[in-house]
Amino acid sequence: MREPIALPLDQPELTADLGGGLVRRTVHPSGLRVLTERMPGARSASIGFWIGVGSRDEQAERPDAPGSLGSTHFLEHLLFKGTPTRDAFSIATEFDRIGAEHNALTAKEYTCYHAKVRDADLEVAVTMLSDMVANSVLDADEFETERGVILEELAMAADDLADVANERFFEAVLGEHPLGRPIGGWPETITEARRADVDRHYRDRYDPSTLVVTAAGAVDHDRLVAQVLAALNASPEERWHTDGAAAPVRREQVVDASPAGAEAPGRASLDSPLEREPRVRITERPSEQVNLLIGTHGFSAGDPRRFAYGIMNSVLGGGMSSRLFQEIREKRGLAYTAYSFGASYSDSGVFAMYAGTAPEKAADVIELSRVELRRLADTEISGEELERALGQIAGSTALALEDSDTRMGRLARAELGSGELFDLDASLERFAAVTPEHIREVAATLAARPLTVVAVGEASRSSLESSD
Repeated sequence: MREPIALPLDQPELTADLGGGLVRRTVHPSGLRVLTERMPGARSASIGFWIGVGSRDEQAERPDAPGSLGSTHFLEHLLFKGTPTRDAFSIATEFDRIGAEHNALTAKEYTCYHAKVRDADLEVAVTMLSDMVANSVLDADEFETERGVILEELAMAADDLADVANERFFEAVLGEHPLGRPIGGWPETITEARRADVDRHYRDRYDPSTLVVTAAGAVDHDRLVAQVLAALNASPEERWHTDGAAAPVRREQVVDASPAGAEAPGRASLDSPLEREPRVRITERPSEQVNLLIGTHGFSAGDPRRFAYGIMNSVLGGGMSSRLFQEIREKRGLAYTAYSFGASYSDSGVFAMYAGTAPEKAADVIELSRVELRRLADTEISGEELERALGQIAGSTALALEDSDTRMGRLARAELGSGELFDLDASLERFAAVTPEHIREVAATLAARPLTVVAVGEASRSSLESSD
C-alpha cells in the first residue's frame, strides 16, 4: 500500500512526487514552513498564508485575564484594512490590478489569507499577503467599522435557517468544548470586543512558528521561499524577522503558545463529557420549512476509522443515490434535499443528517433518518453499494484536485494537522481496503451514541417538543 508523505518538523527540506505534482517543503529555522506543489501546464498559482490558530483557541474572559472570544474572525476582517504602507483601498486596488481572486477564511483550527493569481503576479501576491499578515495596524476607526460589518455578517447568517441549525447543532452536541462555539463569535461578543484584546490575540498568536505558506500551480519553490523570507524580514515588527530560531507549531502544540498565565484554550474543555443524553433543541422561527439536523459527536481527523467513515457517509447521505435521499425525497417526497456529513477536527468531531421539510413532516423525517442509520449499523451494505461509494469518492476527489486551490489547501491541512500528506492513489487504496463490516462497525458506533435533534423553523406546527 502506498504510504503518505511524512512531514516531520525536524526535517529542513523535503522533495516528493505527489501523483504527478512535484511537492517541495522547507522548514526554516524561524519555524516558518513553506510547501509548494508544481502543477505541469498551469499558468496560475494559488497561495495561502495559513495561521495555525482558529476560533477554538480563543479564551473566555476571566477575572485574572482578558478574553479574546471573536478575535480570530475579527482579525480576518481587520488584516484587509491597512498596514503602515497601505490603507484598505490600496490593498483592494493592488489585488484588483492583477485580477487576483483573494479572500480569507476563519475555521475552528486555523485561519487563512489567500489569493489566486497569474504566475507572473505571484510575487505581488506574496508581498501583499505578507504585509497584511505581518504588519496590520488594526486601526481604531477601521476596528469600529468592521465591528458593524461583522454584526451584519452574523445577522445575515441568522436569516439563513440552515446556518442557524448548524450552529445550534454544534452547541448542542459539543457543549462547552471550544469546538462548540460559533466561528464568527456571538453578536454580544462582537459588540463587546475591545481593540486591545484583539491586538493582544494578534501579537500573541501570529508569528513565523505558527505560519504555513502553501502554493500550488505554476510556482518555483526556491523563489517563493526567498520572496516570503524577504517580505517578512522587511516587516517593522521584529517578531516576524526570520533571523532567530523557533520550533514550528502544530495543532497539538498550539496550547503551549498561550500567553503566560492563560488557560490552555485548545484543551480547556477536553475533559468535559461529550457523551450526552438524547435531546431535542428547537429554535422557533417563522418559515415554511423546519431545518433538521440529527446526529451526535463523530470521529477526529486522525481516527483510523476515517476511511470507513467516509464511505459510510457516501452510502448514507452522499449523493442522489444515497439511502437518505432515496428514502426521504425520492420515495416519500418529504424533502427537497437530504444528506449526511461529518466534520472532523484534531481531537473531536460531529456527525449529522440534514433535511429541510414541512413542520408537519418533521417527525417522519427524523424517524426515517434514525432508521437508515440503524439499518447501516445492523446490516452490511451490498457489494454494489460499496462499489458505487468508492467510485463517487474517487471521482469527486480527482475532479477537486484539478483545481490549484484544492491542492494548496491539501498541503496546508496536512502540515498543520496530521503531518501526513496523502496523494490520490494512497487515499484511494485505503478506501478500497474498507470492508462492509468496517462500515457497519462505524455506523454501529454512531448509532449507539445519544442522538441530538436540532430543529429550526416553525416547529410549533410539528409534534416535536424540546427536551432542553
